[in-house]
Amino acid sequence: MRDSKFTLMIITILFITLLSPQNSSIVSAEESASQEELLLEEGITLVALRNDTLDLNQDGETDAIRVVVMVNTSREWIDMELRVLGDYKDKQVIESVTLSFTGQTNASIMYDAWSSGEHSLSLQFVNADGNVITTHQLPTYSLIPALKTPRINLQLSAPPWIETGDECLLERNFSDETGPRYDAIGTRTFTGAPFTVLDDQTTLDCSHWPAGDYQLKESYRNGLGQTAESWLNLTIHNKEAPRFSLEANGNYNSTDIPCEIIMVANMVVVDFDEFEKVWRIQGSIIPQANGSEFDCSVLPAGVHLISLEVINNEKISTIEGINLVRLPGDNLSAEEEKSLPSRSKGEQTPTESVGWFSIGALGLIVSALVYLILVRVQDGPEMRELPNLGPEPQILADGSPDPEGLPTTTDDDGVLWRQNEDGAMDWWDQEMRVWHRW
Repeated sequence: MRDSKFTLMIITILFITLLSPQNSSIVSAEESASQEELLLEEGITLVALRNDTLDLNQDGETDAIRVVVMVNTSREWIDMELRVLGDYKDKQVIESVTLSFTGQTNASIMYDAWSSGEHSLSLQFVNADGNVITTHQLPTYSLIPALKTPRINLQLSAPPWIETGDECLLERNFSDETGPRYDAIGTRTFTGAPFTVLDDQTTLDCSHWPAGDYQLKESYRNGLGQTAESWLNLTIHNKEAPRFSLEANGNYNSTDIPCEIIMVANMVVVDFDEFEKVWRIQGSIIPQANGSEFDCSVLPAGVHLISLEVINNEKISTIEGINLVRLPGDNLSAEEEKSLPSRSKGEQTPTESVGWFSIGALGLIVSALVYLILVRVQDGPEMRELPNLGPEPQILADGSPDPEGLPTTTDDDGVLWRQNEDGAMDWWDQEMRVWHRW
């Protein structure tokens, strides 16, 4: 009975082999018989085995192999595993399916090419204990992968000339269908950014990056050894400090005339409304004055230094100042006239006269003083000797300095020195021609 069953199985295998495509597995009769015996010991019978070549992306190239297996069991229930092993160079990919059945069942295992080249396939039968029962060698196929290999692309969206605060976005385009397909997801590495970049950050906002030169690089390597990388050079320049000037309306007018200081922006495409503005008088901050205009009507008469500091969004600031002169008004009270500076009204300004007699007396006094100083009365025939203007020159007959027997020396600057008996030093004054104690 056992021999007739074995003969029937052989006939079934031969029949299926004749009907299978030309790329089906081809093994020798002795190897097939040996493998069948190993399967029979586990209660398994291989009914049919077929390999189909597929073109998943329909580009005219074979990119996948589908292995179809039909098995039967003589046991009441059996658990087993089918594995398709694909070897390419030094890498091996395993696709498997677990079967739990009684009687007859079939299974389909898909092998996707992950790299272009020749892939050597084999089929393993594994029992419930994880032990390999037998291995069927399948054909070697030349495959072109339909799955996308790793790809990385860094794309910048920003003005040609980037300044701090400008809109700047960096798109990280990444794809890898091969690694996840074979449970071989790799690691992404991003370098060159001023802050830590996570894998789930698909868009980077570089609007807030500090100024500088950046060499950005993203690289990836999956578990199959496939790599991809992308480079991007980025330069962010410091934003120009705010440029503006101050204009005063009502400047040099009296305090009873409206006064206003206006900020005039000197940058065309820059919006100053969003910038912080700090007004100061004599260096002291004016509370609640944060607009582009300042009402200086409240300032009293006098000279005031008014300054404005404009701070942009990048904390770059500029300070401009103006000296404001406020004159007293025409209609002042008695108290205001005493406390405020006097104001000249031209010919209408009253003046007090000191009198011509007083002016004449003052002139006579001045003339007498001048006469006494310039004209000297001589008591004798000889003129009074001139006063002593300083010490007599201390020189020798030949005009050289008289050291008075003390040792002398000349320093690097050409100054002549002499040393006294007590150790003190004198230096020679060439113009006065005398010794001075040091």
